[in-house]
Amino acid sequence: MLEGRVAVNGVVTRELATLADPSRDVITVDGRVLPAAEPKRYVLLHKPRGYVTTRHDPAGRPVVTELVSGPERLYPVGRLDADVEGLLLLTNDGPLTHRLLHPRYGVPRRYEAEVEGRVAVPDLARWRRGAVLDDGPARPMTVELLRSGPTASHLELTFAEGRKHEVKRYCDAMGHPVIRLKRIGFGPLELATLSPGRWRELSRAELSALRAATAASAPRRDR
Repeated sequence: MLEGRVAVNGVVTRELATLADPSRDVITVDGRVLPAAEPKRYVLLHKPRGYVTTRHDPAGRPVVTELVSGPERLYPVGRLDADVEGLLLLTNDGPLTHRLLHPRYGVPRRYEAEVEGRVAVPDLARWRRGAVLDDGPARPMTVELLRSGPTASHLELTFAEGRKHEVKRYCDAMGHPVIRLKRIGFGPLELATLSPGRWRELSRAELSALRAATAASAPRRDR
């Protein structure tokens, strides 16, 4: 830049502190125009069961990006197993994705889990204490019993680490394997009434709240 090789909107700049927006400004280096940056986009999808959380699948299974229209190359933020449904964020904002997935921020993931067997209210103390999994101790931020029956129970669990298969492995450790799993919250985002396979753009308020979630330290767990 100091050699005068860079120009912004036709004006040569030699200042290292010069600010430019690749999505709006024309930036040239040695007379060659740099390609404009792709506009940032943020999509909330209700991932259906049977879809894999990737852009391409060698086995030919349906992928989540097939469900969202638009010219941008969007990428899933994290993963949901093929047999898991629910809230999935897709974006082309790499830095935000990195922060959302980094353990230091502890962005909570909230799930509804149907599990085998009867879970009673007195059992919740054991669920909240945590368990040791094959990759170390795990403890949910919250555990709530939604309803219980003789052969299956429904729980709402919140985890902050995003470890692989964490919810399924945790329920296995509790002696109640998962029958069906659905993610209903990710940080400040809520799945609400969005139907499987449907998607929507994030609102400005949601995007601001999502960014704020990665600006704070990891939340404390229930005691």
